[in-house]
Amino acid sequence: MTLKLYHDDSYLQNFSARVSKLDLENHGLILDRSAFYPGGGGQPNDRGSVNTPSGSIPIHKVKIVNGQIVHFLPPEASLPDIGSSLDFDLDWDYRYQLMRTHTAMHILCGTIFRDYGSSVTGGNMTPLQGRMDFEFASLRKDLVKVIENAVNIEIDNALPISWRSIPRAEAFQIPDLIRTKINLLPENIAEIRIVEIEGLDLQADGGTHVKNTAEVGRVRINDYKSKGRENKRIYLEIL
Repeated sequence: MTLKLYHDDSYLQNFSARVSKLDLENHGLILDRSAFYPGGGGQPNDRGSVNTPSGSIPIHKVKIVNGQIVHFLPPEASLPDIGSSLDFDLDWDYRYQLMRTHTAMHILCGTIFRDYGSSVTGGNMTPLQGRMDFEFASLRKDLVKVIENAVNIEIDNALPISWRSIPRAEAFQIPDLIRTKINLLPENIAEIRIVEIEGLDLQADGGTHVKNTAEVGRVRINDYKSKGRENKRIYLEIL
């Protein structure tokens, strides 16, 4: 299994790794360790490049295939030999924007759960933009503004953010750890990674985040709409 460097250090921009296997069907690499997030939970996969003796090769797609993290190379690129040790670079601007966006969405989620007790029913993000669906019977323009102000207050509070992995049984003793309406965690996961915004939010989460809410920047809720009788969508952007 690939060691998930992004779980311990989301600020890692460059790393070295050994090619442990080739995925010939997808023209991709399976590494012994990787800082590339393969996508999931609404967060897109990382992008970057691998440095080879013949030059730098872009990596635009990273995905979990049959339980393995596969780093897709362009069809025209030559695959390195198994056992090769290579240097990799993340597209840091892209990754950091996603980190800020992901944390903003957790702040939004934590604020709404604290103030209104509403669970998340869905979500997605792109760099500096995201949307989340919540269990709300109704949502009005004035309430949306109240929520936006509450989110920005927590950003200004510069709350520390940390992450750790704990045994599954211990994790599920934590009240409200799963903020989604449906528990999406596969039963075969023995350890649960949790992300905590100090004093505001504690959730099971496998993505990458900044270390302090102040890094997010100003948030604006730029739209909202009804997606059903008890389902309302909120769109946000990072300014």
